[in-house]
Formats: sequence, structure tokens, C-alpha cells
Amino acid sequence: MAVRFLLDGEVVELAAPDPTGTLLDLLRGPLRRTGTKEGCAEGDCGACTVLVGEAMGERVQWRAVNACILFLPMVHGKAVMTVESLTVGGKLNPLQACMAANGSSQCGFCTPGFVMSLHGRAIGALGSELPVADAIAGNLCRCTGYGPILEAGEAVSSLTQDDAAVLAGLSRLAGDAMASSIFEGRQWFVPRTSDELVEVLAAHPDARIVAGATDVGLWVTKGLRDLQTVVFIGDVADLKAIEETPEGVQLGAGVRYAEAHGVLAGLHPDLGELVRRIGGLQVRSSATVCGNIANGSPIGDGPPALIALGAELTLRSSAGRRTMPLEAYFLDYGKQDRKPGEFVESVFVPRPASGTVVCVSKLSRRFDSDISAVLGAFALTLEAGVIQSARVAFGGMAATPRRAAGCEAALVGQPFSEATIGTAVEALKADFSPLTDVRGSAAYRIEVASALLWRLWHRERGVATSVLDVEAC
Repeated sequence: MAVRFLLDGEVVELAAPDPTGTLLDLLRGPLRRTGTKEGCAEGDCGACTVLVGEAMGERVQWRAVNACILFLPMVHGKAVMTVESLTVGGKLNPLQACMAANGSSQCGFCTPGFVMSLHGRAIGALGSELPVADAIAGNLCRCTGYGPILEAGEAVSSLTQDDAAVLAGLSRLAGDAMASSIFEGRQWFVPRTSDELVEVLAAHPDARIVAGATDVGLWVTKGLRDLQTVVFIGDVADLKAIEETPEGVQLGAGVRYAEAHGVLAGLHPDLGELVRRIGGLQVRSSATVCGNIANGSPIGDGPPALIALGAELTLRSSAGRRTMPLEAYFLDYGKQDRKPGEFVESVFVPRPASGTVVCVSKLSRRFDSDISAVLGAFALTLEAGVIQSARVAFGGMAATPRRAAGCEAALVGQPFSEATIGTAVEALKADFSPLTDVRGSAAYRIEVASALLWRLWHRERGVATSVLDVEAC
């Protein structure tokens, strides 16, 4: 079956494409859209930013994505907009004209990516409510020309986008049938419902499930891996549900971080701030909350915070569903409690009870668009000044995201006091034996984890932390 998508109103059809061929290679190669650049081939620099649109009722929902790690079957039935799409009849659009006039472009290599990120914000793409600096946090300028770029984004912050033709075109492309094909012996599927997904995985239990490809994409572009059977779940409609209740929030496996930002921030502001710092907007507009969990990275940003809040995971297969505490899913490095043919269906995040002290702190080598060195998450329930329950979880401290059992035991039943925190810090040091790597030594990680617990104590007492601590954490 062919992959079909819209590019400036025209249907592009690819007969039986390579399931791990990237949109960037297609754009720069056969389609000659060379304005889209390859800078890193791993979704870090934003030079390859394009907009992908899909029908959402009576409108088109655009989102900025990194074309370098977006596999071709993932644009099936969608619309694509590149920097060339913005120039009509040789005339720059207002944003491009502003950037040209105010010197936003220096060497020019990164400029098309910045243009597409800012254009997406101006037309109301996913995440457009963010400040300009956040919208371009996933775009890197090697010439350090951010000042004029930020000014252009502020000056042209809103543009009219007539998507009637795009919506009509997407309607013609829409279909209920599951897309699938074989390329050089490698098979791929794009199911439309979770029931279809169950059937595909029952027949292909060892298939690689791909949601946003922000992790798996690097296996291909950097690791040069051949994925034999791939199942893309981005079009499974019933996995995109966000259900908010007084008890908490349930997120389906297809919910992207940018889509979950608001509801998670509604549970606690620290969750919202954490999501804001997970990659750039292009990453958050592709990566899913459940995909971040399913891959089981020891430095994944989402799991420690969700573990601290007592999240529960639901998995599904042809044998049915099973639910477990999120922390029980992570068994060891690279090992999760997921059986062949089983997939993560949803995660439920409880709403913190009244009287719960929540603190989530991320430490990374740079503030924006970077992987955690250490991430600490704390949820303490207090009653009359006494800690009734404690959930303390860390990422970057062990082979998996993990709770700090000794630290929790030192907190429960004790007054919320400086002495209690000091005892808990000593217990915390015995909970982990972290590795030394490029992001920090084992000793550094232990010190940072301890400092994050002290940070909770000082914050709850209203004591300002240092500028360095605020910027780093």
C-alpha cells in the first residue's frame, strides 16, 4: 500500500516506501525541497523543522516536527509544509520579510528551521501559546543570532492561515483501512484502532512499536539499525484520548507531550514546568508520554515525576488488559515488564491530595532541550506537620527510574523538619549507586540528589534558593 500525503495542495504518493526512510531524505532528495536542512540527524538542532498537519474536526492541527527522525509512514494521510511553502510567487511572507530585514539570518543554515517554528507559532500550531523563546528552544543557531530572531517572532506573532483547501485535501486522503506494506522483506503497519493494533501485535509479537520516533529515530539515523517489522501507532484514534476527572488524568498511548502539557500542569505546576523542558517543542509535538515510559530509559524525564505521584500503567494484548504501579514496569536496564504482543495502552496520574507537598526538579547541562543528568521528584503528604506518606523517585541515579526506599522510610512518621530532611538525605545516599558518565560522576549525582531534597525543604519554608540552583533545577 502506498503512503500518500499533501504537499502544498498536491498529493505525494510513495509506493511501498522504506518504513524507516525519513521525511527529510525525501524532501531534500526526490522532492528537491532543499530549504529543509540536515544539521544533526537526531532531532536536536531544529534545522530540519517542518510543519505536519492533520484534520481535527473542522480545522487543521499543525505541529512543528523534526523531519530528520520522522519516518515516511508517519505522514500518511497528513499535510506537510516546508519553508518553500511560505513563499508564494517569489514573495516572502511577513515573517520571512521581517527576519530578512532585521538581520535574523547570519550564515543562514539554521534560518529555515527557525522560520518554520515561528510560522507554526504564528498560525496557532500545537504549542503556539508558549512564549517565543520556548517556541524556538528546539532550534540552535551556531552564529548566536538569537536576539533578532526573538524580535522577529514577537513582531510577527500572528498570521492568518486559510486551511480550507488543506482540510478538503485531507478529507480526500482519509480512509478507514489500515495502511501496511512490505519493503525489501521488512513489513510495516499503520493501524487506525486499538483493536487493529492488538491483532497486528498478536500476529507480530516482536514488532517494534513507534509512536513519535524521537527515540527510535536515532536507532536508525545514528545506530544504522534495520527494523524488521514496525507498527506506527500515531493514527490510532482511541489511543489519543485525554480523560480528566476529579481523581486524576488518564492519557492514552498516543497523547503527545505537547498535548498533555496543560492537563499535567493542572495537576501541579512543577509537572507543567518539567514538560516545558522535555526536548524542544518539535520533540514534544512528536514524543508521547507513554512512549517515554515504554522505552524505559533510565534518564527519561517523565517517569520519575509520574512515579512520585503514584501513576498506574495499563498494558493490553490479545490476552486482555493488566494494570500495575508505574514503578513496577521497570525491571532493569533495558528490561520492562511488557510481554511479546503487549503494548502500553494508557497511564493514569492521580491528582495530588490536599496537603501534599510536590516538588519536581530537573538538572541538566543546559537548561533547554537537554537530557537530564539527575531528575528528582517528591510527593509528601502532611498532616499536622507530620509526614504521613512519602514517594521519592529519581531518574539518572540507577539503571531504571526508581523510588528511594530508604529515604522514604526516613521521612514517614516524622515531623516535616530540618532534622528529618537531614536524616532522609543520609538515607538517600545509601539508596543508589549511580554510574559515572558524560553527564556527571557518581559522586556528583549523589550530591545533586541530596541537594534536590534540601531544595524541597527550603522552598516549602519560603526560602529563596540561589540563582544558580533556580537556573539549573
